[in-house]
Amino acid sequence: MLYSMTGFGRTEFNVSDFICSLEIRSLNGKQFEINTKIPPILKLYEIELRNKIQQLLTRGSIDCTIFLKQHGISKPVTVNVDLAKYYHEAMTQIADELNLEKKDMLSTLMRMPEIVSAVNDTLSEADWAIISEKIEETCAILNNHRAQEGIMLTKHISTNIEKIKSFCLQVDPHEKNRTERVREKLTSAISEFSQTSNADQNRLEQEIIYYIEKFDITEEKNRLSHHCDYFFELLNEEGNTKGKKLGFVLQEIGREINTMGSKANDVEIQKLVVMMKDELEQSKEQLLNAL
Repeated sequence: MLYSMTGFGRTEFNVSDFICSLEIRSLNGKQFEINTKIPPILKLYEIELRNKIQQLLTRGSIDCTIFLKQHGISKPVTVNVDLAKYYHEAMTQIADELNLEKKDMLSTLMRMPEIVSAVNDTLSEADWAIISEKIEETCAILNNHRAQEGIMLTKHISTNIEKIKSFCLQVDPHEKNRTERVREKLTSAISEFSQTSNADQNRLEQEIIYYIEKFDITEEKNRLSHHCDYFFELLNEEGNTKGKKLGFVLQEIGREINTMGSKANDVEIQKLVVMMKDELEQSKEQLLNAL
């Protein structure tokens, strides 16, 4: 079964003095690309976070967002009281010497440099271990979403390939008539030519055989059928990252269909080739979203 590259996972939990909201979403991407939006407190662990997500999600364009919201009982800021006292004494002394009013001194003090500063917390290893575990849980939720999308993806692509095989089988009834028409056309043209020139009959017969073989599409039909069977074989293998392999097989299927169309020289067969190409393009579009 295929896994989709599209998925979403979210968890919310408590860690230390914070409420943590963790969101991971994935979209289509040829390789693994990750964009993180995390608070400064987690920057120390960013490389470890990236490595863990890559191991769990493998491929796709990943967005990871972590919000840390402090509890009401926590202290988001600190006040340097000693420094405030120093500023207050200096300001009082200046006011006394210059005979100035001492109103609203508190509001002035709170705006002085380094009086109020944000708490510069560092996350402990134990807290990071909790977040790391939740990252695994969130990735598991995302992968479950990918699996559900993959079921529908597998169904659509399987239908496309089955139709290609069916159209390929429908070529057989038209092929015999097509070969006969080509043979008659060549024979008639050569008969007219031989009547007006001294042509080598053996050479003419060889040329007829050559052109009939050139228009023969038996080999292309056999290879196309084989590629379709191999596609299903890969599709049913264990593992969830086979989108690239299946893409290569679709390229081979496309080559055989194109060759069949160039050799066909028959309206009905060309119609079947067009329908096969349509199914092939649909399967390619679907496969772009597969891991």
